[in-house]
Amino acid sequence: MRLSRLLTAATFVTCVASMTNATADEAAKPQSFTRQSARDILAESRKIVSGHGIETTLKIPINGTEQWISVRGHDTRNPILLYLHGGPGAPDMPLAYTFQTPWEDYFTVVQWDQRGAGKTFAANDPAALASTMTVDQMTADAAEVVSYLRRTYHKQKIFLLGHSWGSVPGVRLAEAHPDWFYAYIGAGQIANMRESEAIGYRFALDEARKQNNQKAVHDLEAIAPYPPPDGKPIDFASIGTQRQWLQYYGGLAWGRTGFESFENAEKISPDYSDEDFAAIDKGSGFTMSHLLGPLTDADFTKTTHFDLPILLFLGRHDYSVSHDVAARWFKTLKAPAKKLVWFEDSAHLMMQEQPGRFLKHLVDDARPYAVKAGDAAPDDIVER
Repeated sequence: MRLSRLLTAATFVTCVASMTNATADEAAKPQSFTRQSARDILAESRKIVSGHGIETTLKIPINGTEQWISVRGHDTRNPILLYLHGGPGAPDMPLAYTFQTPWEDYFTVVQWDQRGAGKTFAANDPAALASTMTVDQMTADAAEVVSYLRRTYHKQKIFLLGHSWGSVPGVRLAEAHPDWFYAYIGAGQIANMRESEAIGYRFALDEARKQNNQKAVHDLEAIAPYPPPDGKPIDFASIGTQRQWLQYYGGLAWGRTGFESFENAEKISPDYSDEDFAAIDKGSGFTMSHLLGPLTDADFTKTTHFDLPILLFLGRHDYSVSHDVAARWFKTLKAPAKKLVWFEDSAHLMMQEQPGRFLKHLVDDARPYAVKAGDAAPDDIVER
């Protein structure tokens, strides 16, 4: 008996020593940590494992094209929220992991790479798309995505969130099909883009003069008057200059001089490959070449009547799309219910700049419309 115990102990010590040596050998080897390693870790950490959950990324046929969506949520009994990204041509699918994961407890969230953007750009022939790159077509695509979601997931209504450029098709859909949506949520809402451009230009030039930034002053004065008078189109070079300095002074992300930190986060997105990421810039250039004019001419000042609840989420420091123009437009709106929420420490990217507050207002101000209709997973049970 004693001999058996001694042999067992000896074997155990030998095994431990062997394992220790092996571990030491492994530790001594150089470990390569790649961009893909980071993506894999993030994908695993946000994997949806709940019984009622959904986690899928797929191509769907939309008006003669193939377009990509991701659908994520911990309980498909929750309401669907369709996110219309900005740009145009700037998908938020690769950045969604930085802010969206908590939303998935309360909504089934759908990110969609629009015609000409990201994964969808890579999945289609640009030459075949060129003649279709219009606001009417983008709105028709959005309508088809909504119809697909309602049909596939058996939802009478969903939530529609339009951010920046996405608020253009967003407003048009909300006005045309109020019966499809519990509410329309406009974030960084476009109301009158030419007026917004003028305000952003003055903001950037004023800041440059205050800080005696002669380079910025020279660049901005060189494009005056901005925007061009009499409805003349804004060219790429001029809007690029305005955006460069507007961003530098925090008009895109408050307290930051540009978009680099968010762009770097895209590079390790669990939802995008290197090829997908490369398609962002190609798609953005392609899309803007067709939609810059319609974007800068967007004007909803005469669109004031809605037959569904309207929520506006505005960053107090937003000069990419003027918070002031949007707030003035909001005052003119007639709707069954409306609410304006200010994000005091944000500019244009409030869902990333203040993600906790953004989620709180989605849950407190939007979700109750679905809960009232019975379109929500049961609340957590609290025992006392």
